[in-house]
Amino acid sequence: MNALPVRLTIDQAWKKWHENKDPLAREWLVVHYASLVKFVAGRLAAGLPKRVEIGDLVSSGVFGLMNAIDRFDPSLGFKFETYAVPRIRGAILDSLRSLDWVPRSVRSKARTVENAISDLEHALKRSPTDDELAAKLKINSSELEKWLTEIASSAVGPLDHVIADNTPASTHSGASYVPSPDSVVEAQELRKIMRQEIKRLPERERTVLVLYYEENLTLGEIGDVLGVTESRVSQIHTKAVLQLRSRLTAADVA
Repeated sequence: MNALPVRLTIDQAWKKWHENKDPLAREWLVVHYASLVKFVAGRLAAGLPKRVEIGDLVSSGVFGLMNAIDRFDPSLGFKFETYAVPRIRGAILDSLRSLDWVPRSVRSKARTVENAISDLEHALKRSPTDDELAAKLKINSSELEKWLTEIASSAVGPLDHVIADNTPASTHSGASYVPSPDSVVEAQELRKIMRQEIKRLPERERTVLVLYYEENLTLGEIGDVLGVTESRVSQIHTKAVLQLRSRLTAADVA
């Protein structure tokens, strides 16, 4: 088998892979798009305990990338990056879930906070402040920050795919998948609800979500913008995600 030319273009590599299933072309594509894996792994690693090695996340993400390359169909009209990122993220999250490393106590706290947010929003007709949430939970503000930090370190992607994914076909396992009219409408409706609910969040939480998911800033960079610590941004992000999850659950779409 002849080696691929060094100056192979991305279009040439895709053509060789689609037409001939050339394994060297596939390998070239994996190397070319490796930065996508590092990007997704880095963003997920920012909110994980230090005992989780980023190298392990990258290794899992590479499997997602290879799967995306194998199944990608350019005739569907999606950019490869749009198709690949959710699959890379999904492969990493699947590997983390298989480890089942989240303590039961932390899962319990996440459910408790989410329920408290739901109760307060129903009673107040608005998003609760941190002080109101702490009072509802019968803990002080410092303890609430501690809870949110613990949840942030374990709640891997509970809503990431809903917020960040912009195509109904991007997370489907089949390359030749064509979204049904019903699935397209459902995905569009979910994104519409998400946009509406994000707009209803307090400005601070809304800003964090926009900067993180739309502008692709890291938590540390968002901290620089807002003038707070990275850990504080993580807490704000966690509270915002729990608020959205609570609302979607109430609307029976989560």
